[in-house]
Amino acid sequence: MEIEKKFTVKRMPENLDDCKYADIEQGYLLRGPVVRVRRWNDDYILTYKQKTQKPDSGTIVNIEEEFPLNKEGFYHLLEKCDGNIIKKRRYLVPLNDGLTAELDVFDGYLKGLVFAEVEFKSVEQAESFILPDWFDKDVTKDKRYSNGHLSQVSSFVEL
Repeated sequence: MEIEKKFTVKRMPENLDDCKYADIEQGYLLRGPVVRVRRWNDDYILTYKQKTQKPDSGTIVNIEEEFPLNKEGFYHLLEKCDGNIIKKRRYLVPLNDGLTAELDVFDGYLKGLVFAEVEFKSVEQAESFILPDWFDKDVTKDKRYSNGHLSQVSSFVEL
């Protein structure tokens, strides 16, 4: 199970140069439930995601399963994806309480878009989360910031 919240950022965190990162390329085969292929550096993954979020919650809760792919399988499936292929660099920024912000800095047709996601161990932890000073607005429920939606738009300006 995946429990997460998503935020815009006011500014880049000060320790970004010290953070680990991955270059990501991903596309969508289905959107409901989500079936996605992703390259994470030199790893290739097929992901199945289904939302289980309660309508009154400000937190996204998903059932998520990942399956390894080989390089050839990834590129074969990538050609079959609908919409645009998303490219981004994901920085893993340590936060308090053992949490990590996944700071996505987009490239290509989404260049200029930056937002952060945080995964939690429980809905209670997510709902009591205190934002770091570099976070801005909670856009967890704003579908315009979902990667599935972003793969369907032609540019960042559409947000």
